[in-house]
Amino acid sequence: MSAVRASAPAEETAPGYETAPGYRPGRTLPLRVEALRQWRRRRTLVMGGVLAALPFVMIIAFAVGGSDDGRGGSDGRVSFIDTATASGANFAATCLFVSAGFLLVVPVALFCGDTVASEASWSSLRYLLASPVPRARLLWSKLVVALGFSLAAIVLLPVVALAAGTAAYGWGPLKLPAGGALPAGDTVVRLALAVAFVFVSQLVTAGLAFWLSTRTDAPLGAVGGAVGLTIVGNVLDAVTALGSWREFLPAHWQFAWVDALQPQLEWGGMAKGAVVSVSYALVLFALAFRGFSRKDIVS
Repeated sequence: MSAVRASAPAEETAPGYETAPGYRPGRTLPLRVEALRQWRRRRTLVMGGVLAALPFVMIIAFAVGGSDDGRGGSDGRVSFIDTATASGANFAATCLFVSAGFLLVVPVALFCGDTVASEASWSSLRYLLASPVPRARLLWSKLVVALGFSLAAIVLLPVVALAAGTAAYGWGPLKLPAGGALPAGDTVVRLALAVAFVFVSQLVTAGLAFWLSTRTDAPLGAVGGAVGLTIVGNVLDAVTALGSWREFLPAHWQFAWVDALQPQLEWGGMAKGAVVSVSYALVLFALAFRGFSRKDIVS
């Protein structure tokens, strides 16, 4: 295999390019094959277990520490934490609130940052390309599966929290920190909208991790780099001296999903946040495909 040049990308559509009978570039590395490979990996099962266990840990914490029963803190303000035990929907919203800022960043960075770099670290990437799997097809399959697992991780937490919270605190309306409540029949739709926005807001982290995964052979470097840059964005957003420039930071809109849990649904913040996040993500995904198409694959 040392004579195989997996480092030079093949142009399947170039004049005079010959392929074996029956070879179809679009059928190489099917999504179901890549998904099964990722599902069997230990880190997938561990991450799923951690996310599924978090709601139960919080239920135990509330049972041990008690709750404020919606009375709020010393300043009278009521937060999601104060209303967590009001109903299963409140508990699900609380779990989403405490995890959206950092915890949910980790599985997205892990699934998207580990996917290509891990193949390089195992020295199997060049053999995949020599199979031959076109480079664009390889990246597309891995990106779609990584985003699918990221979405599953983001959905898993609130779903388990809603089920566990309903069992522990009962089913009822979603009590809002700002006052009022959403009818029980509307809470699932509103929570689904909030989860959808959380996923869209995490596309920037996915783009960073995936781009770094195509630039390094160290999976930990890609994952850690994406998480680190996301933290830097959060720090910059806390610098109020930046003024309106913070609106160009994805971190500035990461909690805009709270607008979905208001008596009157507000779309402004979520729309702006989605545009910012998708714009950054598209640029990063494009850089990943462009750089990988020209990269000399030696591992």
